[in-house]
Amino acid sequence: MIVFTKGRYENKMADKKFPKDAMRVLKETSRTFYIPITFLEKELKHTVASAYLVLRAIDEIEDHEALSNDMKYNMLMQISELFKETFDEDKYLQILAPVKNDMPEVTIRLGEWIDACPEHTRAVVLEASSEMAYGMAKWAKVNWDIHTKADLDDYTYYVAGLVGVMLSQLWDLCAGVKTDRDLAIGYGRGLQAVNILRNQHEDYEERGVSFVPDDWDRDDLFEYAEDNLAKADAYMKDINKKTILLFCRLPLALAHKSLKAMKNGREKISRSEVEETVEEIQKD
Repeated sequence: MIVFTKGRYENKMADKKFPKDAMRVLKETSRTFYIPITFLEKELKHTVASAYLVLRAIDEIEDHEALSNDMKYNMLMQISELFKETFDEDKYLQILAPVKNDMPEVTIRLGEWIDACPEHTRAVVLEASSEMAYGMAKWAKVNWDIHTKADLDDYTYYVAGLVGVMLSQLWDLCAGVKTDRDLAIGYGRGLQAVNILRNQHEDYEERGVSFVPDDWDRDDLFEYAEDNLAKADAYMKDINKKTILLFCRLPLALAHKSLKAMKNGREKISRSEVEETVEEIQKD
């Protein structure tokens, strides 16, 4: 069971304003998610922003080029366990200590992002974060050695499908919006599959990692992305609250446009296309 942080974290969010500094870090970390998060109402905005920063903090450990896979495994497994008990920032900083100087701000300040998450929703965020850290550790240990569709499904569940599940739990908890769990996983997987396609060459050339199953070619990976984005489209049909719908629409619209661009031989969509998509979503 997830329990909340003690010491400086205890019972503070009820009366505390969400720090503007957190939104700055979020904006610097990912404008793609910063913009849709601003569409959400206060409690959900603060929760999803905090959750994204927590997840991004551990994602930076998984992605860091200076860390060996064994080090990533050990660190992420320890962090996963920290999320299951009273969060101890001193222990976290001890785990981080050997590599702290190499870590970005978002990772060093993990405890602050937990602190910023409303108490009402914090357990959901910490449970998802613990499971994600575990999954990232598991795949880092084997150098993301994916051979089958089942492997790909497992990896994309931990790094993206799980985010869809967490968000669905938050929609229900904060707004009474109920969605399908499998479709929520498909939403996350679809976005991740587009990322895999976009970074396929770079991942292999720079990291020696391929997320493509042994008997697949690039067309199969396109089909995988399309199948999961179709689930994402179906997921949207259950959402009847405009602010949540706007939040979900933007990443999905960008994923669809990115996939179409890559099928037409382009590497990615342009910044102007991103800006046009943001305007289109806000007008609907």
